[in-house]
Amino acid sequence: MMKRFMFNKSALVFVTGLFLASSCDITDFGDTNVSPNATSIPITSALLTNAINGTFNTATLRDVTAGAYAQYVGETQYTEASLYTFSNPAWDGQYAGALYDLQNVINNNTDPATAPVVAVNGSNANQIAVARIVKAYRFWCLTDDYGDIPYSGALKGESQVPYDSQADIYKDLFKELKEAVAQFDGGLAAKGDILYNGNIAKWKKFANSIRLVMALRVSKADATLGKAEAASAIAAGVIEANADNAVMSWPGGAFKNTWFNLYDGRKDYAISDVIVNFMSPLNDPRLLKFGTPNGKGEIVPMPYGLTRDLAVAYTNSHPDFSFILDAPMRAQNSPQTILSAGQVYLARAEAAQLGWTAESASAMYAAGIKASWQEWGVFDQAKYDAYLQADGVTLASGDVPAKIGLQRWLSFYPNGSQGWYEWRRTGYPNLKPTQYATNSSKQIPVRYAYPATEPNFNGAAYTAAVGRLTGGDTQDAKVWWDK
Repeated sequence: MMKRFMFNKSALVFVTGLFLASSCDITDFGDTNVSPNATSIPITSALLTNAINGTFNTATLRDVTAGAYAQYVGETQYTEASLYTFSNPAWDGQYAGALYDLQNVINNNTDPATAPVVAVNGSNANQIAVARIVKAYRFWCLTDDYGDIPYSGALKGESQVPYDSQADIYKDLFKELKEAVAQFDGGLAAKGDILYNGNIAKWKKFANSIRLVMALRVSKADATLGKAEAASAIAAGVIEANADNAVMSWPGGAFKNTWFNLYDGRKDYAISDVIVNFMSPLNDPRLLKFGTPNGKGEIVPMPYGLTRDLAVAYTNSHPDFSFILDAPMRAQNSPQTILSAGQVYLARAEAAQLGWTAESASAMYAAGIKASWQEWGVFDQAKYDAYLQADGVTLASGDVPAKIGLQRWLSFYPNGSQGWYEWRRTGYPNLKPTQYATNSSKQIPVRYAYPATEPNFNGAAYTAAVGRLTGGDTQDAKVWWDK
């Protein structure tokens, strides 16, 4: 039987008053509630593990929504993202999650009172360097989602935090990545590193590679800055082999591949017909890895941008529709790529095509496609040679920027966020909005709107940031680099 509790209102007011009265000082309790066997210093290796896990989970609802905007994803029943329903994801899992943990790693390895204690988890410099790189990556994605965001004043315990301009954020992120690479020392590698297992050389290549991709993202907003950062990143050493790829190696069990989690008991997403229609005419062998073949070994894509009723009708008549990724690539313990040699080579191809470097655009382009095919386990020399000569691929003729842009878009699959960012910047490939769009502009969204809590909790800063957006806080307002 449920017990019924009665409260005496007079007593409640009296007790509350005791805590609010100025004569009551809660510090009078001293160390009464402090365990003599516990430490107030966090285990920084655990914080780093948690932050890496949270940062490089590329199949969150936010990423899948971006994947719908990038038209990688066809939704099978709940089709709001594909119809461009208003989206303003909360920041709770961003600032209060991975970013907060990373800042704690940095703070505890910087503070003279705690630095000697946490050094058991790796040299202070190495822990800080890794945390700065991961933090830069997280902030990079966050600013590309929204534009101006709280940055320089964030993570300091303040409730009212100004929004930094995206231009300033990018400049500081370039600085952070360069300083982090220089900060690594010869001491103990950072423990809790589930991305590179303490391999400092690979962390440096990863940081430089992020900087290269970031440099291209500002190509239309600040080409001078982009050119300088791209050349500097390449000279410093970027990812050039799949063995150096940034890959989350999920063990399974409590830490499962995030695409496995997405399909665990559900089947809400499929590979879209848009990406299939770009790949099929080119006989691109990655297609059979990008989606789940049916019993006949065929990819059955989901028509993009359908209403719920149309989507349900289609899946009922095509029960063998293809999920995102071939089944072995989304098992509990399947690895998940964050940044790859193929993506980096293709970035170098674009940089060369822009005249930013003296490298050969065609050589970098061919190397990028080859590395991508090898990454997906489909490389065959004869097929590769033929592919490079296909009309839609060869750089010997046609629209070279469009072809490089298409390959860069393909290379980021199934990372919806990165695919969406690249399409927004370049316009490649030429994606068309669904005819069933429900938003007022009927166009593919080009940013997320700010979280609904911001006007109330950080009102003045929010209002100032919105004032800098053409058209206000909408999904159609372009971020700084989107020209």
